[in-house]
Amino acid sequence: MEKIRIFLVDDHPVVRSGLQNLLSQYSEFEIIGTSDGGAELISVVQEANPDVMLLDIRLKERSGLDLARQLGRMGHPCRIIILSSFDDDAYLTQAAKAGVWGYLLKSSSPEVLADSIRNVHQGIKCLSPTLAGKALDQLEKVNKEWVQAKSGLTEEELKLLELIADGSTVQEIAEVLFLSERSIKRRTQGIIEKLGVANRTQAVAEAFRRGLL
Repeated sequence: MEKIRIFLVDDHPVVRSGLQNLLSQYSEFEIIGTSDGGAELISVVQEANPDVMLLDIRLKERSGLDLARQLGRMGHPCRIIILSSFDDDAYLTQAAKAGVWGYLLKSSSPEVLADSIRNVHQGIKCLSPTLAGKALDQLEKVNKEWVQAKSGLTEEELKLLELIADGSTVQEIAEVLFLSERSIKRRTQGIIEKLGVANRTQAVAEAFRRGLL
């Protein structure tokens, strides 16, 4: 059976050594290289051509996510699993946008780590079980941002839509947004045109359908 070729990146020698010793216990894994994330990393990875990379999210010289983005721009086929001590929402969002294949906490068990490597090698993305709830929240947020960007609606227009959905009158909306009633009517018409509907009722329904509200 062909082994899964793994490259380890962490700026702590003890962590690299520990991971290497741990993964060497699995016959299907082959550690083909390690790095502290220095300037030579990209060229070393290109030469080694690993299947999977375990990458620390915070390195001394640069961010692991920056390295992931750089490898992605270069079209390198290596599939990256971020290893982190942080379960911060912002990191999860950045990791998703960087195109990594997995995000694991360093507190994950050896079995979870090994299974994640196997899954990622097979094209299945992975996430630490404790982060599942946060990931769904972040996915919803990223999806809403994408839908909003595609619709062309601004934050103020979304707020106006929310007020319309709540049943607010033009006068009430004007008071909340500190605009004239004429401006509210004009902006409402703009929203209607952006969503491709006929009136404000349909605009609200379409916004709900797209997940904007």
